Amino acid sequence: MGLAGTAAVRDGGAALPHGFWAAVRVWLEKPQVLNRRLCGAAIEAEGTVLLGEHGEAASSVAAVRGGGSGAERAVCSELDWLWREVQSQLPARDGRLPPPLTPWSGPGHGSELRAVLRTLLPRGRPVGSPASRELSLQDVSKGTVTFLPLEENNEGKYLIKKCNIYQIQLKHIKEEEWSISIVAPFPEDWFADGIAYPQLAWLGNKLLSKLVKWSVEQKSSEFKSTLSLISVARYSQIYQELKEKYRDMVKVWPEVTDPEKFVYEDVAIATYLLVLWEGERKEKGLTRKQSFVDLGCGNGLLVHILNNEGHPGRGIDVRRRKIWDMYGAGTHLEESTIVPGDTHLFPETDWLIGNHSDELTPWIPVIAARSSYSCCYFVLPCCFFDFHGKYNRRQSRKTQYREYLDFVAQVGAVCGFQVEEDCLRIPSTKRVSFVGKTRTYPPPEHALVDKQITQYITTRQPRDRRVGVNYSDHSDGLCKAAASELPENQAESAGTVWMPGFQPREKVEQVRNCASLPRDFVDDVVLSVANLLLNAAPQNSSSGMHGGSTGSWNQGESLSLKEVAEQLTKETLKRLKNEYGGLQTLLKNNHQVFEVLNGRVHIRDWRKEKPAGRAQPEVKRRLSAGALKTRLCWFFIHHPDGCSLPSESCPYAHGTEELRQSQTIKKKKHLQ
Repeated sequence: MGLAGTAAVRDGGAALPHGFWAAVRVWLEKPQVLNRRLCGAAIEAEGTVLLGEHGEAASSVAAVRGGGSGAERAVCSELDWLWREVQSQLPARDGRLPPPLTPWSGPGHGSELRAVLRTLLPRGRPVGSPASRELSLQDVSKGTVTFLPLEENNEGKYLIKKCNIYQIQLKHIKEEEWSISIVAPFPEDWFADGIAYPQLAWLGNKLLSKLVKWSVEQKSSEFKSTLSLISVARYSQIYQELKEKYRDMVKVWPEVTDPEKFVYEDVAIATYLLVLWEGERKEKGLTRKQSFVDLGCGNGLLVHILNNEGHPGRGIDVRRRKIWDMYGAGTHLEESTIVPGDTHLFPETDWLIGNHSDELTPWIPVIAARSSYSCCYFVLPCCFFDFHGKYNRRQSRKTQYREYLDFVAQVGAVCGFQVEEDCLRIPSTKRVSFVGKTRTYPPPEHALVDKQITQYITTRQPRDRRVGVNYSDHSDGLCKAAASELPENQAESAGTVWMPGFQPREKVEQVRNCASLPRDFVDDVVLSVANLLLNAAPQNSSSGMHGGSTGSWNQGESLSLKEVAEQLTKETLKRLKNEYGGLQTLLKNNHQVFEVLNGRVHIRDWRKEKPAGRAQPEVKRRLSAGALKTRLCWFFIHHPDGCSLPSESCPYAHGTEELRQSQTIKKKKHLQ
């Protein structure tokens, strides 16, 4: 009765019971990782409450989200008050709970409970709608955590929603054997709203299985928790407002990049900054909205949103984008090359932003530090760049991404910032950001820190580039270098630069994804690689109906990219090396012929390809239909067994007589 689910746990690594409480913490702080209808949870207060003989409560708040001694006292009082309300509504004065819940430790044993007050945050919750609050009570000695849903009545008093009380229990059976259970005292009355409270069966299946997995996992994440520096509740509210406000940008996006990814990613980054800056204004007692400069602003959408939301600022990028003309006069964007030096300082700016700023990423903390003592920065690293060019790995024990993040954080620390790391909620694998808004030194030590910055940059510079810098003359701590060492189009405005040989992005973007290689060169490489795969395998790899007849069709063998590269000429490899991704990119571009999986190259077997289903977006279905029979089938022409599909099933033309003119609608025109 009341058992939602139970699972046996075998703990061979001595992770329990500590792993159980870590798993409970994940469910408390980040329920959205499992319940996708939530965007997070706001931990409003947490502390200890005592079980007294007469129901009196005493609490000591260990952590309060919001900070400040006044806030701590206020939340402490709220926690005390809530605990008293709980005790008056449940028969818990003598430590008893409704069965089958495990009772709390009884009075007189010095027992205490760990209390956490949280608010569950649904996705897309309308502003002003009632929040779902819970008081969770952890009894470490009994291995239980009890969740008490709270409802607010018209008098502002919180009442326990008894029908949705549930408890998670950890029990030690023997040696390495444990069990985790989820129980509810009133299962027949359970109310599932489909958002904050799913079906009870969901708790007994989905939640229980995750708790079991998390409890015995002994790997710790190398990244911070998502949105750890800001209010998740405030983020959720503003994000929904901005998403609704700027959603039409997806329909008119004129760039070749994916509109949904870039629009919603920039909306999320703008939301993060707005909440971060809102908190800074409250903390410092500011009324004026912060100014900013976005270095390497790209499409400028982030600048557009921040300008629209009342923040004065501008974006600078080496190359103008088509979409800039759509923003209007209220969005301030400049086409200019940024070379780190004394002509690119921003003493009147509150914040510098580096959103996927590539070669400028490590320089942004330096520019902020040298612009003014009050200048702060936000940087979201993506591509790996050092001060002088591409970043070279120095450690093998870390992932390349983690190593580069540590480097960017170290730059901020050297520049005298208290660097804070956070993880953004964006549709990208590179989600870790750094915030530098406070200094670790007083203003009189600025010159000393500036000298420290110069020395650090020097140590990062390749030895063969260290000549030509006048280290005996540090004017305000800046490295002197001749502007003549820069290209002509940058030398006029560069003035004193901080690193000779710095290479900013080119004004005209070079296409180096193998798409601009001569067609005959690409065809030769494709044919050579295909022959390698075909000749490396026996000729009876499969059989069936191919091209309307029965027989074997040679799918060839799979080879690693290294094995393929070893069979190509030096001239071919040298030419491919100049392209981003090299050989792998060329093979992936020729999707009709090859499939590259886990570093191995295969001949694509079109019999195994799934047809586009109705679940595919309408635009993509129309684009796919418009491309049918517009290109010749490579297998029909070059494969010794012909195409593996009959003509009526193959999306490519079996001969010139089947070719038809492409009816593919260009994305830009379609969106208009």
